[in-house]
Amino acid sequence: MSAQHAQSDLLYSEDEEALRAAVRDLLADHCDAASVLARVESDTPHDRELWKHLAENMGLAGLLVPEERGGQGATHREVAVVLEELGRSVAPVPYLTSAVIATEALLACDGEGGEEAATLLSELASGRAIGALAVPLSATAGREFKDVREAGGTLTGRVTGVADAAVADVFLVPTPSGLFAVDAAADGVTVEPQTSFDRTRPLAAVRLAGAAGRLLTGTAAPAVRRALRAGAGLLASEQLGVADWLLTETVRYTRERHQFNRPVGSFQALKHRLAQLWLEVVRVRATARNAADALATGSDDIDVAVAVAQAYTAPVAVHVAEEALQLHGGIGMTWEHPIHLYLKRAKADSIALGTAGRHREELAELVDLRAP
Repeated sequence: MSAQHAQSDLLYSEDEEALRAAVRDLLADHCDAASVLARVESDTPHDRELWKHLAENMGLAGLLVPEERGGQGATHREVAVVLEELGRSVAPVPYLTSAVIATEALLACDGEGGEEAATLLSELASGRAIGALAVPLSATAGREFKDVREAGGTLTGRVTGVADAAVADVFLVPTPSGLFAVDAAADGVTVEPQTSFDRTRPLAAVRLAGAAGRLLTGTAAPAVRRALRAGAGLLASEQLGVADWLLTETVRYTRERHQFNRPVGSFQALKHRLAQLWLEVVRVRATARNAADALATGSDDIDVAVAVAQAYTAPVAVHVAEEALQLHGGIGMTWEHPIHLYLKRAKADSIALGTAGRHREELAELVDLRAP
């Protein structure tokens, strides 16, 4: 894996392209559209076999974890490449929630959390355990979390809309008393599945009724903020992958679909629509890469880069999905075609970790352009 970049270069390095090729090959073998469609119609939408390949065999769950903690010691740039490819396949794995958000929260506790945080980091990095930050997927950095209370080392409360909670082995639970680790199999822990628009990233409510918690840090806010900020910044790369697949597939389809003895893609009106989508995806790539690079280098402009990325990528991914659906005509409307999976992921991602409007408001405050 590549080391920290000495200067900002948003182009992909040779190592990043090699990583992309390896992940794409794995997904081609283990995450085809038919298998994802079959999974989302079942009671077990998560692909545990694919997760094992990604986390244990390829070591991708530990990209952000230092080598001395059992990880790969890579950067957010490499993680962004992985998320692009997972987005291109709408892979039903808990990579964003465990390898990014939960891992970032633990990294913020490393040292202060002592052996507990270090042990959990090692387990998440190796793929032996899956972690989930017990906050709603719609949560934004800076929000206070008071749904769970702690008393005498036990936690009580209920958190709704927790992504990938059904497969989590450990929950990282923010409370006014600090951030606690709670085993999913512990007494007093109940995971209640909720109806999810995007079945490839199912949601659940986590209920804690006197569950035993292990203190990671006495102040949860900095760890949660770091985790959600990194999650939002890297979510843009997943949205890029979604949009890129949709554009590529739509161009291919319009070349092959004929009307009046001509490919429909040769009609000027469709050319203009596809050209507009291409321009939007190119801009998404720039904003997503900038956010990943800012996170990787520890830039002073991380907050701005993340806000710009989410303010732009979320609506574009939805727009590309809607256009792809229309340009595929009747076949795009069928349940058998995977476009609806991408539309649902794009729509769900557009309200995950803050809406585009919320990020625009944050950006305005960051650059001192408040509304009159």
